Amino acid sequence: MKIIFYTHSLMSDWNHGNAHFLRGVMRELARLGHEVLALEPADGWSRANLLADQGPAALARFSADFPGLASQTYGTDFDHAAATADADLVIVHEWTAPALVALLGRLRRQGGGFTLLFHDTHHRAVSALPEIAGLNLGDYDGVLAFGEALRQRYLSAGWGRRVFTWHEAADTALFRPWPDLDKQGDLVWIGNWGDDERSAEIDQYLVEPVRRLGLAACVHGVRYPADALTRLAGAGIRYRGWIANADVPHAFARHRVTVHIPRRPYVESLPGIPTIRMFEALACGIPLVSAPWQDVEGLFRPGRDFLFARNGWEMQRHLSALLADRAMAAELAASGLATIQAAHTCRHRAAELLGIVAQVRGGPLVAPLALEGVA
Repeated sequence: MKIIFYTHSLMSDWNHGNAHFLRGVMRELARLGHEVLALEPADGWSRANLLADQGPAALARFSADFPGLASQTYGTDFDHAAATADADLVIVHEWTAPALVALLGRLRRQGGGFTLLFHDTHHRAVSALPEIAGLNLGDYDGVLAFGEALRQRYLSAGWGRRVFTWHEAADTALFRPWPDLDKQGDLVWIGNWGDDERSAEIDQYLVEPVRRLGLAACVHGVRYPADALTRLAGAGIRYRGWIANADVPHAFARHRVTVHIPRRPYVESLPGIPTIRMFEALACGIPLVSAPWQDVEGLFRPGRDFLFARNGWEMQRHLSALLADRAMAAELAASGLATIQAAHTCRHRAAELLGIVAQVRGGPLVAPLALEGVA
C-alpha cells in the first residue's frame, strides 16, 4: 500500500511526542513493504520552535537519525488532491488545520480511492471540545483514538463513523537498553512543562522528592518558565533543555531511575492513557516510578513493571528503595521491558493498524498482516 500520514511534524519532536510514535510506526510499515510518506505544514508550530530554539542543524539530523523515512512539507498552494490521488491509506492527525481536515474528507467523498482515518492523540476532545466537535469527520472511514476513554468520548459525541482504540507504543528499533554506558546520575526526567497541566505534580512527584533525598538529577524538556527553573535549581536539579528523541535512550542509560508524570487532563478526564515517555522508558530498561493514573485497560502490571506513588512521600520512598536495592531495580526494569516487548512496540501497532484497515474495508488486506519477530 501507499500510506500517507498528515502529521503536525515528523521531522520535529520539539514538544511533539506524536512524532516519536509515527516515526516508529512508519519504519515498521516500510519494513512490511509499504510505501510510506509523511506530509507536514511548512510553518508547523513544533517545526518553527525547533528552528528557533536549536537552529537548522536540529532538523538536518533527522535523515541521519531516521534513514529511510520521508517527510514532505506543504504550504497554502500545495495540491492535496494530487498528493493523495494514488494513496491507499491516508491518516490525518488531529492537529491538522480544520480546513484541511474538511478538504481531505471531501476528496474521499468525491471518489478518492483511499481509506481515510482521523488520528487523535491529545486531550482536546475533553479540554477543547468545540475545536474537535467543529471538525468535519463525516466523510472519514474511521477514527483512531489513543485510548479507550478517548474512543468512548468520540462514540458518545457521535464523531466519526467507526472509532478504534490505537495506543501509542515504543519504537524499539531506537528505544532499547544500553547496559554498557556509565551512570552519570541518579535520576533523569524527560518531559515538557505542558501549559501548567502538571506544574503542581512536577513539584510534588519530582522536585520535592529529589530535594529531600539529595539526588543527582537532571531534567530535559522545553517551555519551562522562569519560576519552574528556579524551583528545579533550588532542589539541585540540572535543567538541560531540549533533547532530541534519538538521544533519549542514552540519557536513560546514564541514570538509575526515572519517573512518569502524566498531565492532569488525562488523569481526570481520560483515564488509562499514559504518556509515550512511559512506553519509551520501560523499553530502555530503566526502573520507573509513576505519579497516579488509572491503568484501566491493563496495559501494564503495576508493582511489577513499574511502581505507583500515591503522593510525594511515597515517591520518595520508592526512589530511595530502588536506588538502594539494585537487585530490586533490575527486576522491575526487566519486567517492564518484557511487557513492552510482548505488547507495546511500534511493530505491534503497525500490525494493529493494518488489521483496523481490513475491518474498515470489510475485505482482505492489500498486504498480509505480519507479526514475524514479535516477542
